[in-house]
Amino acid sequence: TLSTFLFWDSDFVRLSNPHLATMKEDVLYHFSLSTGTHDFPAMFGDVKFVCVGGSPSRMKAFIQYVAVELGLDVPGADYPNICVGTDRYAMFKVGPVLSVSHGMGIPSIAIMLHELIKLLYHARCSGVTIIRIGTSGGIGLEPGSVVITRQAVDPCFKPEFEQVVLGKRVVRSTHLDEPLMEELAQCSADLGEFPTVVGNTMCTLDFYEGQGRLDGALCSYAEKDKREYLNAAHAAGVRNIEMESSVFAAMCNACGLRAAVVCVTLLNRLEGDQISSPHEVLVEYQQRPQRLVGHFIKKRLSAA
Repeated sequence: TLSTFLFWDSDFVRLSNPHLATMKEDVLYHFSLSTGTHDFPAMFGDVKFVCVGGSPSRMKAFIQYVAVELGLDVPGADYPNICVGTDRYAMFKVGPVLSVSHGMGIPSIAIMLHELIKLLYHARCSGVTIIRIGTSGGIGLEPGSVVITRQAVDPCFKPEFEQVVLGKRVVRSTHLDEPLMEELAQCSADLGEFPTVVGNTMCTLDFYEGQGRLDGALCSYAEKDKREYLNAAHAAGVRNIEMESSVFAAMCNACGLRAAVVCVTLLNRLEGDQISSPHEVLVEYQQRPQRLVGHFIKKRLSAA
């Protein structure tokens, strides 16, 4: 059967769920899409690059940027939200590039990824590369630095993602594709536009206490404790902190997707907790991962 074929061909997106084979229709509720009402192969079968990021506006801006970079832009063209039937996530497409918002935090990106990976599977996509582009807090880096993730680690600096499933602890590897990481680093060197490092990314459940901030509504530790923790993170190879990379890496790894995480740092957490750069500076910072990944996609397609 088709499902068996997709499972065994390593270049196709694979699923790790035998129950799906018995379903006549798969409703991707949070995308407002369904295999019963939409022709997934026709809509998405040519997708080779998927970029995901937190906000809908940022992901629309990315698809507009990529359209120009790839020479696919048409004057006056709009890129409608494919998930127009819902306000949970937004999805945009041009050529072989799909751009999807994932909201904030592990639960939000995990729900999106379940449905996105199933979408790619139902569309019979092959050779897909998926990259998270986003923002983060840096550790020992100047604001505006871009971090390409070597390993996504948990708040104890372990390269794993833990989830409780049916009351039992399930731990999955957060391995990311090393050749892809190196290729992205080379692309940044080619551009030469902003400082870029390869380092570990710590993924937390929270923006405030979970990241050792002193400025939340709750704080149960002293500044000395915070400094010791962030210095320990730096010693463990952590160069930035965000809230999505561990489950992103775990799910992509489990489904055979080549994946990478590229985030810009908005501040150096060793020097403070609050993001105080002017708005226009932050906007330019947020464009840096987009420019790097846009260059990567363009380079890949020109070599194909």
